[in-house]
Amino acid sequence: MNQTLLIIDAQQELIEGNQEESAVYNKEQLIRNINLVIEKAKKSNVPIVFVRDLDVAEGKGKGFQVHEEINVPADSRIFDKTATNSFHGTGLLNHLQSQDIEHVVIMGCQTQYCIDSAVRSATISGLDTTLVGDGHSTTDSGDLSAEQIIKHHNETLHGHYNVEHFSVVRNATEDLFQPIHDSYR
Repeated sequence: MNQTLLIIDAQQELIEGNQEESAVYNKEQLIRNINLVIEKAKKSNVPIVFVRDLDVAEGKGKGFQVHEEINVPADSRIFDKTATNSFHGTGLLNHLQSQDIEHVVIMGCQTQYCIDSAVRSATISGLDTTLVGDGHSTTDSGDLSAEQIIKHHNETLHGHYNVEHFSVVRNATEDLFQPIHDSYR
């Protein structure tokens, strides 16, 4: 099965925060888990794709780049986006389809926006999806803590489906590149 690791908006300023926004919840664990899954992907010869949001740091400088503590492989693909949805206007879906990708593992920021829309769009686009439950983060909202938002999305997106394609939530320590979707069909 062809698969890819998709890391969304794991950018320096988004993870660390700035004058207007605080850092994401549990940022050290997020970075550790992203690096752990990158290493697993490399060992399994799974290609890695990063998506960056052009709104972060106005699309410029160090703040716009993938976080400096994330080990970005030299052969990673990078797509830049202008919308919440990583698949909108980026060429990402065309790239995945050209590689005959059937399974995508998703990590990154921010849970209730870009991660949620990517998981849902991936299933609509005919991909089985694994969300790394301890591999995405966000900040507190007016009503919910970041921890509550993450927990809610992990519960909601586990088993989210669009007919024959759906998402499961697994943790970074699991064998993410051995999909378990067929066990649920």
